[in-house]
Amino acid sequence: MGAQTRELTAHVPVELADKVDLVAGRLDRSSEWVMQQALSAWVDVEEERHQMTLEAVAEVDAGNTISHAAMLAWAESLGTATPLPLPRSGR
Repeated sequence: MGAQTRELTAHVPVELADKVDLVAGRLDRSSEWVMQQALSAWVDVEEERHQMTLEAVAEVDAGNTISHAAMLAWAESLGTATPLPLPRSGR
């Protein structure tokens, strides 16, 4: 038995809809299948981004930060004969 589904409706620019149709034809798949794949991939990326944001906020809350001056000095040293080591937090 297949997974339950729910229909979602979205208005998209004609140019984007045409590209979806082209990809679907090239893959010998339906436009619906292409949109499901694209939406699934986008949701995965957004979930990962959210998790990374939560982890970053927790690091800042714990005081694990690097000063702007240290990062700027490191960045400015890149490409020189003596690049600085990557700054570390003061944990």
